[in-house]
Amino acid sequence: MTPQELVQRDASRDLGAELLESVRQMKAGHAAKTHHIDAPLALTARMKSGLSQSDFAKLFGVSLRTLKGWEQGHKNPGRAARTLIAIAERHPDVLRDLAVHP
Repeated sequence: MTPQELVQRDASRDLGAELLESVRQMKAGHAAKTHHIDAPLALTARMKSGLSQSDFAKLFGVSLRTLKGWEQGHKNPGRAARTLIAIAERHPDVLRDLAVHP
């Protein structure tokens, strides 16, 4: 559309009413699209633990760069690390306890 056509179209719109209708539709569960992103397990485990990336990496004995690679899905943890991450994800309190009492 040309700038003039956009101005003409928007002159007759009631943006407030359109926004309210959108909110009503969202509250009713009528979202146009929903997206589900599966976050890497290392990221969900760290988030549940409440630890910083630096503290989490120290507890696992890996570099911050390695942890970031795991969290971004660029790298995959080894088998032992995957097992520890799965435990940490299910029991984040254990990691918090280890961070306080190493």
